[in-house]
Amino acid sequence: MTAQIIDGKAFAATVREKVAAHVARIKDESGITPGLAVVLVGEDPASQVYVRSKGKQTVEVGMNSYEHKLEADTSEADLLALIDKLNTDPAVHGILVQLPLPSHLNEDLVINSIDPAKDVDGFHISNVGLLGTGQKSMVPCTPLGCLMMLRDHHGSLSGLNAVVIGRSNIVGKPMAQLLLGDSCTVTIAHSRTKDLPEVVRRADIVVAAVGRAEMVPGEWIKDGATVIDVGINRIDAPEKGEGKTRLVGDVHFDSAAKVAGAITPVPGGVGPMTIACLLANTLTACCRANGLVEPEGLTA
Repeated sequence: MTAQIIDGKAFAATVREKVAAHVARIKDESGITPGLAVVLVGEDPASQVYVRSKGKQTVEVGMNSYEHKLEADTSEADLLALIDKLNTDPAVHGILVQLPLPSHLNEDLVINSIDPAKDVDGFHISNVGLLGTGQKSMVPCTPLGCLMMLRDHHGSLSGLNAVVIGRSNIVGKPMAQLLLGDSCTVTIAHSRTKDLPEVVRRADIVVAAVGRAEMVPGEWIKDGATVIDVGINRIDAPEKGEGKTRLVGDVHFDSAAKVAGAITPVPGGVGPMTIACLLANTLTACCRANGLVEPEGLTA
């Protein structure tokens, strides 16, 4: 068996097209333009790249992009004051504070200072609670992207046995909640799970989000299973030359692709979906704030 490749880059482009079409309709019908505010504290190189990409894609789908770049030594009081200002700005429908923050800032305090209705990352404790109890919430972008791809591939997920490897608050736990919401039977596995290979072998769906390069070999995968690889790990690539590296996922792609029914590659799988879902969340937040009909298929 050779697995079908789930092309996250192409799927993300389709999501952005749907978002752009809905944004254009909202502008025409109500004169409202969804707005996303991104706050970057400090000069972390990776964060700067992410923020530029988010800003570019926000504008491309017709939304307003508001970028706030603060010095690395910005005080907690000043950062909270900015968030409070954005919370009350009617032109801003989504707020994202780029993580990680400098060490002197309390990430939990900062995240929980965002208006839950504008928390397009889905990290606020209120949104975590709403998701966990099956109520309408803002959903974390990466798990939402995984869910969209699974729904697209399978149609109905009802009754399927899903294993999520990883228990982080950002991916593992919300992913499990979303799969439960679609009536999967869900196991959350992690580094201390007894006989992890056997647990994974029972799964129709495997979501790997543990942050360990190529931890899951093909021999762990059930024939025909769908594998969603959330991991992004950089490893040495001597075949490319001295000091060169390459990106790999948490799943050993070559061996897993021989037995899986479908699999996401790294790069080009889950990664592109994260920003696409951020735009979808901003659109959803705008619709909810203004009593507009939410777009179908762009949220959980």
